[in-house]
Amino acid sequence: MRTCRFRAGGQERWGVIEGDRVRALNGEPWAGGLAEGKPLPLAEVTLLAPVRPSKVVCVGRNYAAHAREMGTEVPKQPLLFLKPPSAVIGPGEEIRCPPGSSDVQHEAELGVVVGRALSRAGAAEARQAIFGYTCLNDVTARDIQREEKQFTRAKGFDTFCPVGPWIDTGLDPAELTVACRVNGAERQRGSTRDMVFDPYALLAFISNVMTLLPGDLVATGTPEGVGRIEPGDWVEVEVSGLGLLRNPVA
Repeated sequence: MRTCRFRAGGQERWGVIEGDRVRALNGEPWAGGLAEGKPLPLAEVTLLAPVRPSKVVCVGRNYAAHAREMGTEVPKQPLLFLKPPSAVIGPGEEIRCPPGSSDVQHEAELGVVVGRALSRAGAAEARQAIFGYTCLNDVTARDIQREEKQFTRAKGFDTFCPVGPWIDTGLDPAELTVACRVNGAERQRGSTRDMVFDPYALLAFISNVMTLLPGDLVATGTPEGVGRIEPGDWVEVEVSGLGLLRNPVA
């Protein structure tokens, strides 16, 4: 099943995708929202970010090759940082480069959407708490990150977390291709099999730090090949079997 958020007729709704159509839900999909009304053609609606999380929990250096390209070592346990919910945007929305940075970079990632509250869990319980998966771009002001040695400002600007185009609830995350293209040219290509910590281990670890709530989003790390994006570019994040997230840069 694929779920989404969309705008049609001036209203924003949760929805479920049925082929080339979308049917509205009467509530959040992880809360048991039920389909209602007539389906609408996907071409006639605007897809929005498929989540409205209370927090976005990100994982740094979860691919060994990316750690090497950044000149760092793979952490012994997951390296966590947060993006604010205000950073989240949907497919087609603009990534805005802030005036304080001259090196904004893309980071293609598999996003995990939490389906129920999770606290102090093990990997098996964490697996059962996953609602589904989505594409995510962990946009980063790399020059600010290097200067401050902290991630909050560099990762937290408005528009720095494109997500979408939808959530797939039937995906197996064990061996998915994660890719990024800028203006059609491939920049990143990796496989989730190369993650240092898999999604289940990550959610379990995070839940022993903070309670994950339904609708929360976990970014699982990026493969090697991160690079600069500039105004006028188009950035595409694609996860095999999941779909394509495409955003312009402004």
